[in-house]
Amino acid sequence: MSTVHEGAVAAHGADQQTAGNAPAQHSIHGGGMRRQLPEMIVGLCLIAAPFVLPYLGMSPDLLTRILIWGLFGLGFDLLFGYTGLLSFGQAAFYGTGGFVTAYLLTAGLVPNMLVALLIGTAVASVAGLVIGYLTLRRTGIYFAMSTLAFGEMFYFLQNSSFKEYTGGENGIAGVPPPQLSLGFVDIHISSGWPMYWFVAFFFFIGYLIARRIVRSPFGAVLKAIRGNPKRAMALGHSIQSYKLTVFVVAAAYGGLAGGLLGIFQSYMPPDAFSLDTSAQLVIQTVMGGAGTLLGPLLGATIWLYLYEGLQRIGELGPYWKLILGIVFVVLVTVFRHGVAGAMLDFVRARRGRLPADIDADASAKVSSELSIVPPLATSRPGAPVLEARGIGKQYGGLKAVSDVNFSLREGELHGVIGPNGAGKSTFFAMLAGELPTTTGKVYFRGQEITGIGVTAVCQLGMSKSYQINQLFEHLTVRQNVMIPVLARNRGKFRNDMLKGLHSDALDEQVNAAIALVGLSSHADTIVSEMAYGEKRRLEIGLALATGANVLLFDEPLAGLGPEERVLVVGLLKSIRRGRSMVIVEHDMDAMFELAERITVLYEGCKLAEGTPDEIRRDSSVQAAYLGGMDDHEPA
Repeated sequence: MSTVHEGAVAAHGADQQTAGNAPAQHSIHGGGMRRQLPEMIVGLCLIAAPFVLPYLGMSPDLLTRILIWGLFGLGFDLLFGYTGLLSFGQAAFYGTGGFVTAYLLTAGLVPNMLVALLIGTAVASVAGLVIGYLTLRRTGIYFAMSTLAFGEMFYFLQNSSFKEYTGGENGIAGVPPPQLSLGFVDIHISSGWPMYWFVAFFFFIGYLIARRIVRSPFGAVLKAIRGNPKRAMALGHSIQSYKLTVFVVAAAYGGLAGGLLGIFQSYMPPDAFSLDTSAQLVIQTVMGGAGTLLGPLLGATIWLYLYEGLQRIGELGPYWKLILGIVFVVLVTVFRHGVAGAMLDFVRARRGRLPADIDADASAKVSSELSIVPPLATSRPGAPVLEARGIGKQYGGLKAVSDVNFSLREGELHGVIGPNGAGKSTFFAMLAGELPTTTGKVYFRGQEITGIGVTAVCQLGMSKSYQINQLFEHLTVRQNVMIPVLARNRGKFRNDMLKGLHSDALDEQVNAAIALVGLSSHADTIVSEMAYGEKRRLEIGLALATGANVLLFDEPLAGLGPEERVLVVGLLKSIRRGRSMVIVEHDMDAMFELAERITVLYEGCKLAEGTPDEIRRDSSVQAAYLGGMDDHEPA
């Protein structure tokens, strides 16, 4: 069986080597330039805009306003488009940054415009830290509604408690025009094109930083959180820390954009805090294309251009909101991923190249072995690798699991079987740290891990695969496998948002994990386009890529055809060296072939435990589960 698997893996590897050599060699010379192409295009477009767009009726003030909204949208796109967190309260940070900056400048407390901008951005970031800490405890619609509530609170405070500083309904007028002092010369920035260039500089820097974030290890984890937060946690990432950090980053972008708005207009309007401001940000981002960075800028261009243009047309002016609503519906219907998303999809389809955040050079790097995390030093010599002492789980009056003892020896493959409803999934989830126990304790290499959570358990060296595939469907195979390797190399959280994603060590381990499960020829395939059997192998590959020395497999053969079943059984045999494994499985033939010991659960309790032969002969197991089959009957 192992030979069959190794042959399949070798065939896959040969296919990948044959298919990948040419583009990999080309990328050595052109990859660096191609990766910087978006930044170059954006820079050129910002330079060309004043010479081209006025012919379309765009004034310098309109272009400047578009850039401010685009900068605001960059932070929101990191939060929503890349992390999947929909916030309806971004106006709170936009207004906070704007009013703090405007107040400091008009009151003469901070005469230096750049310092005032910095302070306004910092205050907005602190507000983001507090609000994020409180709202990110919830998910989905509850998170969105919580941010909406905080946005409305800030709007109320601006018009009541803090109106002495904010001007209430009048806002803050008389914000001085920007002035840059270089020591030997003072530069006064007037309205019109000088103001455009001033704001364009901030937008370009903001874009460069955002691009660096999404192409960093930090950004890779954000995409995983958007796709499948449950699996990102199980692979060893502290997703709450990542969510809070990107929430603060989005708040900082909002604060900076708000400060620029007040400087640009010489006036900070009270509607910066309004719900309509947050709503327009969401609309522009979705219209332009969430998860593209340039989507919010394109959305702002369409929205503000039509907003100004329609109101100049006398007959259409009263209906501008209706027309804008129709345009929005048409665009999001025709372009599923927004205007920018459709453009990117078209370019990638024509060029047939890898996604923008994948280093093609990585496909040329090959590693022969996936390394395993060294076992933790046990506190008791000879202690079991994994041990459950009288664990139970109760939901109200229902006992899902009751007083189960279990132990896994070093290097052992231990099976768990039982009929449907026997409590296997609940038992497994308690072992993996996904569910807290109601009674009893769980120990990993002599260290108690009861209640520490699945992320901490994975970091200790134990990982799990799922019965129902828990993959990052919108990412490629390579990107999927990179997520557990990053957790292994970086720990639960690391704020390395400006660091490059790829390294030789990381790429080697990613390629080794992909090769181990026979998916090298599909390394750059989007997971949603793969066959079910390939997804099952990838599900196992994610657990392997953590480097865990203890693996928990929940029905790895579920739904597989005969050929894929042979491959996966061979894979499970081939990865035994250096690892201890627990497998829950309904396929009795495979279980009796693979396992050294088997535990039988029935109605939440441990019914029997022993070698495969002992379990076959156990009369209570035959009566409860195996149905009295003899040695020659198929299970």
